[in-house]
Amino acid sequence: MKDLMTDDAAIHWHGVYYKTILSSEDSGGTMSIVDSLSPVDSGPPRHIHHNEDETFVILTGACRLWLEGVETVLHAGQSAFVPRGSEHTFKVIGEAPSRHLVILTPGGFERFFAEMAAGQFAITEDMPAIVEAGRRHHLTFTGPPLD
Repeated sequence: MKDLMTDDAAIHWHGVYYKTILSSEDSGGTMSIVDSLSPVDSGPPRHIHHNEDETFVILTGACRLWLEGVETVLHAGQSAFVPRGSEHTFKVIGEAPSRHLVILTPGGFERFFAEMAAGQFAITEDMPAIVEAGRRHHLTFTGPPLD
C-alpha cells in the first residue's frame, strides 16, 4: 500500500489525504472509490448524502461511526454501510491515523473532496463556502463533528 502522504496523485484537505482510485468516469457513473488517510481526532460535521450510498472499509486504525444516533467503533478489516439519506459522521480514534476506503454509489461525490482541497476551506471558518459546495454535491450538513 503506497503512502498517501507521498503519493503525487493524492490531494490534501484539512489534514486528510484523498486519492480517487476509481472515478465516476471510470465506472460509467455507477460508483467511485476514494482512498483516505485521516489523522486522529479528525472527522466531518454530521451530514446527509442525498444521492449516494456510502460504504466505509477500514484498512488501518479505528473510527467511531455515528449513524442515525447509533455509535459503532470500526477497526481495521471492518466496514459499514451508510444508506443515502442517513444522517452520519465519524471520528478517527486511537493512537494512529485511519486509512479507509470510501465507496460511493453512484459515483461523483469524489468531486466534492477535490473542490475542498482546491479551495483549502477550513471547517468552521469557511462553512458558508463548504455548505454551498455540499449543496452542489447533494450533501446537507446537519450538526457538529463528534466530540
